[in-house]
Amino acid sequence: MKLIGTKQIETEHLLLRRLTVKDAEEAYQNWCSSDVVSKYVLWSKHESVDVTKKLYETWEKEYDTLSTYRWIAELKHTGELIGTIDVASKRFLPFGSCEIGYCYGEKFWGKGYAAEALKAVIRFLFEECDMETIFAEYMSNNPASGRVMEKAGMTFEGILRGRIIDKDGIRNDLGSYSITKDEYLNRLNC
Repeated sequence: MKLIGTKQIETEHLLLRRLTVKDAEEAYQNWCSSDVVSKYVLWSKHESVDVTKKLYETWEKEYDTLSTYRWIAELKHTGELIGTIDVASKRFLPFGSCEIGYCYGEKFWGKGYAAEALKAVIRFLFEECDMETIFAEYMSNNPASGRVMEKAGMTFEGILRGRIIDKDGIRNDLGSYSITKDEYLNRLNC
């Protein structure tokens, strides 16, 4: 695996780029302060834009480390910020594996942007970073996230039973998807 850090990625509709603290205000408005969005992620909604700014200051500094892969997604035709996607867990990087996490504002759901971004990040990690396996998980109360993974070419691996407690205090299963470099290359050659 090659540690090269976050590079800008362009897709048909999106610009995936490094985030900056200047993005915090719009990120706060579009997803970080949302009760709806925070229902499906492990973090709590941000109570003020200052929380988002502090987080983005920390994240911006992490770009100095080549094992950081984090993008903010921007609509190319409007410049509007719609969410983030990143390598959520670095603990598997020494083995050539990584976990992808993503979060988008609810007004951007159902438009194909999440799958488009995930496909682009998968391509980048396999082709430029020489990753071997990429995986992602979603809470069972958010099956739409699993569909994003499927649309991005990932394969359903199974259910991790009772792994997490959601914001309503309900124990949830985690669905798991993955894709290997061989699978990715085979699909390219078909």
